[in-house]
Amino acid sequence: MTQTTFLGEVKDAVTPRATLLVIGVIALQLLFIASYVGALHDPRPKDVPFGVAAAPQAVARQAVTRLDRLPGSPLDPRVVADEETAREQIMHRDIDGALMVGPARTTDTLLVASGGGTVLATTLETLITTLEKTQQRSVRVVDVAPASPQDFDGLSSFYLVVGWCVGGYLCASILAISAGARPSDPRRALIRLGAMALVSIVGGLGGAVVVGPILGALPGSVAALWGLGALITFAVGAATLALQGLFGVVGIGLAILLVVIAGNPSAGGAFPLPMLPPFWKAIGPALPPGAGTWVARSIAYFDGNDTTSALLVLSAWAAGGIVITLLAAELHRRRREEPLPAPVP
Repeated sequence: MTQTTFLGEVKDAVTPRATLLVIGVIALQLLFIASYVGALHDPRPKDVPFGVAAAPQAVARQAVTRLDRLPGSPLDPRVVADEETAREQIMHRDIDGALMVGPARTTDTLLVASGGGTVLATTLETLITTLEKTQQRSVRVVDVAPASPQDFDGLSSFYLVVGWCVGGYLCASILAISAGARPSDPRRALIRLGAMALVSIVGGLGGAVVVGPILGALPGSVAALWGLGALITFAVGAATLALQGLFGVVGIGLAILLVVIAGNPSAGGAFPLPMLPPFWKAIGPALPPGAGTWVARSIAYFDGNDTTSALLVLSAWAAGGIVITLLAAELHRRRREEPLPAPVP
């Protein structure tokens, strides 16, 4: 092969479109690094919802004032009526921990919930123990919603949701690669959405069975986790189909940007939301990985409490994906059927 022939083949291969796609891949790579390192390199508690109970309540108010003045504002303390109220608020995920102050004793009780994130529970224990030592007091720790012994660091919920999300955008991507990024009409778009729904039902059940009966990693209702898994998988898949319908193959990259690059580090998996920087803490609950992780932990450890908002987020992604996919397919059909302009005489 001559040098001229080789250079010609290279020129044919490196088209402007291919160049733009490669640049997009590099951009995603750098965003991946920036997002994960930015979110997870220096976790610190910030405004963690935290209860304080004591009798008389004047003692509780004094403790709240002391906790509220901690450097860096790690806690957002508030007075609760008693230990029963504190336990109830933890189980309803209104607060992440609580301190029961006993003025007549030198030992106080710290309530935590490692099911909501072992790292956060350990951080609260370290913080309160250190503070109590400065008051010549000790702490007894009670785990109100303990993580399963088979759920190391409380990460199984997060990994389960990540698996469902991966199934969603991979299935949508395969449909695009095998049959074209943009469905030619709404009927074909409906077929893709139907296929996505079937995959979601099967994948949701499979994930729930694997983490529950097979591995014993998560307690909680298998049926509830199945429903959650189907919703997460379909929401991510439908959103990916919508992005592909609007932007073609570039939509796959946009789905990865939303779900993997922005969604995973902000999901509260490795570090619960109160330990994330403000940007990731703000966007996490609005993205499928964050909403899904919250619901999975609620099902496993908090009797299914406080799931409405997160389920609405996932439902909005699913509904939006359906509507945009169908609209994009209809627009694509109309463009194809537009008559060609008459030739100029």
